[in-house]
Amino acid sequence: MHRLWLIFAQAVTVSLAVLFVLLTLKPEWLGERSGPTAVTIQQALPPSVAGSQGAPASYADAAQRALPSVVHIFTSKEVRAQQHPFANDPLFRHFFGDRFNNKPQQRSSGLGSGVIVSPEGYILTNNHVIEAADEIEVALHNGRKLPARIVGRDPEADLAVLQVQTDDKLQAITFGHTEQLRVGDVVLAIGNPFGVGQTVTMGIISALGRSHLGINTFEDFIQTDAAINPGNSGGALVDAAGHLVGINSAIYSRTGGSLGIGFAIPVSLARSVMEQIIQTGSVTRGWIGVEVQAINPELAESFGLPSAEGTLISGVMRGSPADRAGIRPGDILLSVEGRKVNDPQAMLEAIAALTPGRKASLDIRRGKDTQELKVEIGRRPPLSRGE
Repeated sequence: MHRLWLIFAQAVTVSLAVLFVLLTLKPEWLGERSGPTAVTIQQALPPSVAGSQGAPASYADAAQRALPSVVHIFTSKEVRAQQHPFANDPLFRHFFGDRFNNKPQQRSSGLGSGVIVSPEGYILTNNHVIEAADEIEVALHNGRKLPARIVGRDPEADLAVLQVQTDDKLQAITFGHTEQLRVGDVVLAIGNPFGVGQTVTMGIISALGRSHLGINTFEDFIQTDAAINPGNSGGALVDAAGHLVGINSAIYSRTGGSLGIGFAIPVSLARSVMEQIIQTGSVTRGWIGVEVQAINPELAESFGLPSAEGTLISGVMRGSPADRAGIRPGDILLSVEGRKVNDPQAMLEAIAALTPGRKASLDIRRGKDTQELKVEIGRRPPLSRGE
């Protein structure tokens, strides 16, 4: 037994010695050794190689280009004094006469901002800034105040155009290209928040194409976290070069102050509205006279539809372009001039973009059949919410 143990111990010793020699001199004979897991990463090129200049240390140049083109707008309107609750009672008037009806008229004031868009004195602002105002006064960058007249308004896009007359040379802002904007781009918001004076705030573009917010009839907002507060409405949203990319319009707030969610009307939409107002005094949009409803999966199942695409036509105005073309309640509108419409907002915008008087092609589904109808586009009535 002792002899067997010696043989086993010698064999183990020799084996360990051979293994040590192999590991030291010829490790490849034993196969690859396991090591740390390899990780593939992407390393940015050095600035000198990539040609990147980095973010500028200051946006003062951009602000200086835009500041002279942003104005303060002061509005006022006459407010009828509240009438005594018994003023119309004959017995009350017999004893007290009209003394309670002779209260002096009161005036309500408001403030906002605007952007000079033309050396001819045209100023672009929000409709809600000047809505129902009796008097409008504009304060220029140099402090001079001028009376302004309303050229035209577009309540559905919340835009308005004013004009001032002056012999001074006005510095019009340079329009930027909204189609080149990207989420993350730096923007500056310029306006007169809370009436404290001209103010510049900086942020980035948080989102593009925001809609279904219930703010305006036609929505395609730029969302930004640049601080926008009451008084900034109608002011300029400019890019890092000082070019106008939006008109500050609204904020999301529970307290009245900025929470980092502001909305601006893109300059592409603002320019289209502005040019129509300057040329004709109003904005012309297409209309066919139908009421529509979004199709959800439950509605699609109840109607036996193969999918939830399109919008349900829930009503047709008698004598409207849609009525004359043979569109009926219960039809499913699939597309307008080849443009798919999967919700009421998309349908509204597609119809509004068409020129009144022309015939447009609408694809509808009626029952299990799909057909194309030609509809002569009408002119959208002012302040109409239905399509």
